[in-house]
This record gives sequence, structure tokens and C-alpha cells, in this order.
Amino acid sequence: MHSDRPLLDTRRSVRRALAGLPPRADDAPPLVLVALSGGADSLALAAALAEVAAGSGVRAGAVIVDHGLQRGSDDVAARAAAQAGELGLDPVLVRQVRVASAGGPEHAARAARYAAFAEVAVETAAAAILTAHTRSDQAEQVLLGLVRGSGLRSLAGIPPVRQLTPECVLLRPFVVATPEITRETTSRACARLGLTAWHDPHNADPAFARVRARERVLPILETELGPGVAAALARTADLAAEDAAALDALAAAALDRVRVTSSGETVPGAALPGETGPDAAVPGESAPGAATVRLDAAALAALAPAIRNRVIRRAADAGFGAQLSREHTATVAALVSDWRGQGPVFVPGIRVTRAGGELRFSAQIGSPRRGRTDEPGVASPGE
Repeated sequence: MHSDRPLLDTRRSVRRALAGLPPRADDAPPLVLVALSGGADSLALAAALAEVAAGSGVRAGAVIVDHGLQRGSDDVAARAAAQAGELGLDPVLVRQVRVASAGGPEHAARAARYAAFAEVAVETAAAAILTAHTRSDQAEQVLLGLVRGSGLRSLAGIPPVRQLTPECVLLRPFVVATPEITRETTSRACARLGLTAWHDPHNADPAFARVRARERVLPILETELGPGVAAALARTADLAAEDAAALDALAAAALDRVRVTSSGETVPGAALPGETGPDAAVPGESAPGAATVRLDAAALAALAPAIRNRVIRRAADAGFGAQLSREHTATVAALVSDWRGQGPVFVPGIRVTRAGGELRFSAQIGSPRRGRTDEPGVASPGE
């Protein structure tokens, strides 16, 4: 490989990502921040952004989040900030966060980090924040999803674009780069630029499933099945993302068709959440005056299961901000596909009943029981 190839590839991927940013109303260059940890991936991304920013018509800065989970984390953050300044990034913002204990260390750290990103995006009016997930990360994500029996949306892996705030998008240029950008690419880019990367000890800790997948499982698969397994897993994410997007679009249209208004009619374009319900304030039942989402049960039954399940999840999310697992979705879907006159079911934050040919979703008061599922065990991501 030519020594400049990693630099060219990383810069090309950032240019492509920035090309999709809308112009500001005042024609001023939009601010783009790179999420910088000091590791090789984010350093390579920071260097690429610094190089292409002017030509792409953006201002380039950096945001560094100190999770405080390791001794000397403040020194690591200060060093990353210094490297960002040396690359010419401005502004360079350092945020210290408190990581909660609930949900596991990886999940809690990620939640704190992205909350900090959102706050910084609002404070600085940033148009985009770039993160340095690579195709290597994508392969690991898909592998972990497969062994957990996840559905299509989970197998789509790490999305290259998502809305962080109403005015700021989160971009991951290396996830969809062509040619592929892996950890080897970013390490070579840093070496070519003389950048010394920080090595996060958590990335070598076998207590984390992702580390075991990276250090133990993938090498065995490459040895036993031949080279290219990681690249193939990452391609699986691309294909799954395309199919998931198509199914999600079909589900959105289907939800529009099966939505029942207060007049008892299915009216396309009816907005969520639903009408105000009169239910009494009984623990575990609907709150008085709470919104109720109503879906036509017969119309739901006519849908293919993959679309029906997505409609149920969309109704729960749009109406109540609830993210239903596959097991919770199946519990609700049984009111349609296996209707035997059963009573209400409870999923996190929502009471779902079938009455008058409708599925009715309403917010619970209190939590008299956890979301019931038909099968025991840990909930896996839905499709």
C-alpha cells in the first residue's frame, strides 16, 4: 500500500460526508466538530477534517469528553485537546461527564457521551459532529447482533447518519467509506502524520463482549473460514440497512392507514399521539386525560408480520416514546394474531387493550407489573 493511501482515503470519506450538509441561512461556514478521544480512529478523523474543512466550506473544531472512568482521564483529555489545537481545529471543547451506574458501563458511558455531544451542539450551533467508527466496528456490531439473535434493524449496525438535535446531525464517515476504512487504515494514517495515539485500556479488556469478539472470535473466523470475514460482516450491515429502511417506510405508510381517529374512522395523515382518553386513574391503567393511540385490529391482521410488528413499535414510540423489544412487540401482536378475548397487556409505560375491533395504547399510571412477555429471558432487539 502506498504510504499516502490511508490519508487520501480518510480525507475522501470526510469530504463525502460533509458534501451532504445543508448551507446555513446566513451563508456563514457551518461548524463541524470531531468527537476526539485521542485514539487512532478519532485522531485520523480529526486530521482528515482539519485538512479538508476549508475546501469543504466548513469550520472545523473538536469536542472531547472526559468520562472520568480511569485514573488520569483528565490528562488524556488535555493531551487530545492539545493535539486538536496542533491540527488547527478551533474551537476545542472539553466536557467532563458523570457516568451513571445503571445499564452497564458501556451503555452508561455512551449515554453520557452522546448527551454531552447534544449539549455542545446546541451551545455552539454546530451543524454536525463526526465520530470515528470504522468498518471494523461495524463488523463487530453485526457479529454481536447475530449471536444475540437480533433482527434486521440491529444487524444494520451503526448508522452512518442520525439526527443528534433538531439542528445537528451525527455523521460517521468511516462506516460507509469506499475503499473500506478499518482500524489498520486509521493506524497507518496516524503513523504517516506522526500522530501518537492513546490506547484505551478498555479496548483490551476481555470483560467486554466487544473486545472478546475483536480479539478472540473474529481471528478464529478469519483463520478457519478464510480472510474477509470482517469485511463480509460489515457488508451485511449495508444490505440489512437498505432492507430495514424499505420495511420502515412501508410500516410508516401502514401506520398511517390503520390509525383510527376519535370519529372511529381510519384517516390517513392522522397525527400521533392519539386522542385524549377518559380512563380512570387506577394504578396500572390509563392516566385520566392521557393520549390514546388507536389502531384498527382487522387492518393490522391483514399486514405481513414484519410490517405489523414495525407498526406496533412505531405506535409505541411515536405515541409514548417507548422502545419495545421483540418480546414486548410479540405480546402486543398476539392481541391481533392470536386473539382469544384476553385482557390487557402491559409493556414498559404502556397499557394495550383490544376493544371494539381496535388496539388501544394508553400510558400507564405507576408500574404494577413489568412489561410481560410470552417467553422468559433477556429481551433481544426487535427487527
